[in-house]
Amino acid sequence: MAFALYSYKKRGEAAGVFTKKEIRALLWPLILEQVLTGLMGVADTFMVSAVGEASISGVALVDSLNMLVMYFFSALAAGGTIVCSQYIGQGDRDRARLAANQVMAASLALSAACCAGLALFRRPVLRLIFGTVEPAVMDAAQVYLLVTALSYPFLALYTASAALHRAAGNSRRPMIVAAAADILNIAGNAVLIFALHMGVLGAALATLASRAVSAAWLLVCQARPGQPFSLGPAEQFLPDRAMLRRILRVGLPSAVENGMFQFGKLVVQSTVSVLGTTAIASQAIIAVLDSCCGTPGQAIGIGLLTVAGQCMGRGRPDEAKKYMVWFTKISTVIVLISGGVISAGAPLITRLTALSPAGRELTCRITWFVSAMRVLFWPAAFTLPNGLRAAGDVSFTMWTGTVSMWTLRVGLSWYLCRYTGVGLWGIWFGWCADWVFRAVCFLLRTRSGRWSRFNVLE
Repeated sequence: MAFALYSYKKRGEAAGVFTKKEIRALLWPLILEQVLTGLMGVADTFMVSAVGEASISGVALVDSLNMLVMYFFSALAAGGTIVCSQYIGQGDRDRARLAANQVMAASLALSAACCAGLALFRRPVLRLIFGTVEPAVMDAAQVYLLVTALSYPFLALYTASAALHRAAGNSRRPMIVAAAADILNIAGNAVLIFALHMGVLGAALATLASRAVSAAWLLVCQARPGQPFSLGPAEQFLPDRAMLRRILRVGLPSAVENGMFQFGKLVVQSTVSVLGTTAIASQAIIAVLDSCCGTPGQAIGIGLLTVAGQCMGRGRPDEAKKYMVWFTKISTVIVLISGGVISAGAPLITRLTALSPAGRELTCRITWFVSAMRVLFWPAAFTLPNGLRAAGDVSFTMWTGTVSMWTLRVGLSWYLCRYTGVGLWGIWFGWCADWVFRAVCFLLRTRSGRWSRFNVLE
């Protein structure tokens, strides 16, 4: 399974082409893992929705903030994946291991700071971002944020360790761990929400437990001798400025881009919050369904980081471009399938929630529209740029994403909601316009070839 670390030894520097079997071994567990993660989000949302609209609205508001933090962790892990993959492409196993340990240490430090800050200042943060909401919604949000913030260190360590496993070609183990964590989370929800009647607190505790178990499991596996990115020795966790610069050079722009992306979503969520509790609840369901539609495609992008990164480490940009195009086509097919399933199941899914009939109809109609737009534009907007990032072209992706987010997803959504009377539809018109703009920009950038001139490891 660990083809990524050892394939250059088997085929030599002159070969360097991944076989279809190796690509399948990398992608299928990734897709399953991302699908399972999406299902966990669905389970959380719909189990909490049974408690009432105030609870699901509070969880939805906090999840928007939690995703902002999660994207920072993912961006740091992605930076480590790119650097490790390029070292693997060069055959430098020792430097790859040092980079891996630096990512783990940095992830723990960042997550601990986020945990402390949001746990201590949760109420003013929620007030600042979301303004005035109904008291019941704010109470639920505070409880959910406190407990989920305590899970940040576990989430960061899991995210980093899972990314390193994938960089070594072992995407099967994170998939197994994710499946076990999902089962634990759903079982915890069933017991704490329905049997013990703990409501939002029960959902948050189940999430905390599942993240703690998944992080501990992967760390134990990573600590075993002979693992490609085994933990230690201890001095490799001390700050190495040169290595951290390499990681942050590609990870920090991605973190800024992802942070702006999620912060923009928070602003959008703030706009939704003034439309009323029903609109907030409908938006929460739509967002979950949309996430499930896009989750398998995200897995293809994660795999592209490893494959394109190794190609660039071997000095083969033409090969990297071939995989960028190929993976984008795969993503399109996967999104088409997932979008069809979500669209067909939307009427049944919404009937299982506490939404009103009008809310259910609105949710279904928007879901159908967004699923169609995702098939057309999302793969080029979000899978393809991972190949650019793997090559080190992170500034272009950052600025493109930031400009698109604030002018279209935020600015256009705000204008449509406030001045045209289209309500919740305005949010998703702006959302899809953002996809279109990104897709055009990244396709043109890929065609130009400028992305191939960067050197991550200098």
